[in-house]
Amino acid sequence: MNIDPYEALANAVVLQAVKDWRDSVQKLNKGKRNIAAEATKEECERFFKSSYFNTFTELDGNMLLNKLQSEVAE
Repeated sequence: MNIDPYEALANAVVLQAVKDWRDSVQKLNKGKRNIAAEATKEECERFFKSSYFNTFTELDGNMLLNKLQSEVAE
């Protein structure tokens, strides 16, 4: 199965944002103030909620963010 290179790039962008969000939350959960992690987390959340997110994927960004947040709550 061949995937379109543009689709592969779009998927990689979304996956990197998810990874960055998870890494940031993990750093923030250590209890120390981490300004860089806070900024990255907020940037990822803005991306998930933006119309720009929909240029990369047909996923619902708010639903994805809710899913990520529920992972942390567990």
